[in-house]
Amino acid sequence: MSTARRLRTALVLVCGLAFAAGAAAQRAVSTVHSQAGPLRVVEVAKGLEFPWSLAFLPDGRMLVTERPGRMRVVAPDGTLSAALAGVPDVHARAQGGLLDVVLSPDFAESRLIYFSYAEPTTRGARTAVARAVLDAQGGKLEEVKRIFAQRDNPSGGHHWGSRLVFARDGSLFVTLGDRFNHRERAQDLDSHLGKVVRIAADGAVPADNPFVGRAGALAEIWSYGHRNVQGAALHPETGVLWTHEHGPQGGDEVNVTRAGRNYGWPVITYGREYVTGLRIGEGSERADVEAPLLQWTPSIAPSGMAFYTADALPAWRGSLFVGALRGSMLVRLSLDGEKVVGEERLLGELGHRIRDVRQGPDGFLYLLDETDGRILRLEPGN
Repeated sequence: MSTARRLRTALVLVCGLAFAAGAAAQRAVSTVHSQAGPLRVVEVAKGLEFPWSLAFLPDGRMLVTERPGRMRVVAPDGTLSAALAGVPDVHARAQGGLLDVVLSPDFAESRLIYFSYAEPTTRGARTAVARAVLDAQGGKLEEVKRIFAQRDNPSGGHHWGSRLVFARDGSLFVTLGDRFNHRERAQDLDSHLGKVVRIAADGAVPADNPFVGRAGALAEIWSYGHRNVQGAALHPETGVLWTHEHGPQGGDEVNVTRAGRNYGWPVITYGREYVTGLRIGEGSERADVEAPLLQWTPSIAPSGMAFYTADALPAWRGSLFVGALRGSMLVRLSLDGEKVVGEERLLGELGHRIRDVRQGPDGFLYLLDETDGRILRLEPGN
């Protein structure tokens, strides 16, 4: 075994011991009931400000973004690092700021991370994606490079999208909101608003994207007709991208998000106008528009999404979990292939906005509690 590999192995062992020691000091804040039996809600860390995204490092630590523009490393015992240096300036207004973060598939060798953020521009701001080398020991990001930015940069502070998901082929899906006041652009292929895009790890356009070579269409676009996608994950068996998005006063959707497909917004939707309550668009179905697997009316304001594949909570294996902001809960969806066959609503008694949902390396579910600025862990309660 090489010296470098021995050092990495020792680091993992030390962090594993730290995790075991730190877990004893963490505080169970509640016991809740579920169809799988009682669950213990454990406070892993606190003191975060509007946490938005969580990623697990190979050594057991966590990387967390805070919307005001900070990124921190969280130790297994819940200790927060200082804000990492090197994060670019963000447009931290309304819903904008520092948003998603994911590790590169080759992170163990490259130390590369990818993150999305609201990038300030002369006209307003736009959703952008950057990559950087993480120096967690030194408390900084190095070699920061923006690899993608929306062509559109309107004013306003809402609907940034911003979830990042690596496909199995190494390409990167980026979800982009319609920026609220520009919803009609979600149907236009010469705009990045209201789209899911697919780029290579360096920002280049994959040659097999569905609109490559089509006149008047942006080659990065994977799918269109979206409102504000804030949950995205690959199906663990098929590798297909699943997303969910916010609807207005209803019409939140869960979708299987395939290449070149139209998901309807704002022409085909279950949503209604905020002020008048009138239906939006021309209806909820059309032959050339992909129907959602599930829609929520009234809206639960979904955010964060994860498939559960571990053994720590065996009754939940194969379920899809969705956090909810307005609904202040965690939703578990039972699946049969690409059909939703059951729904269970959890943690509603806590009354907290769940911003992100991730499966941890220990097999438990980890949640970002935006209301109290905490990382929570769900464990069996017996």
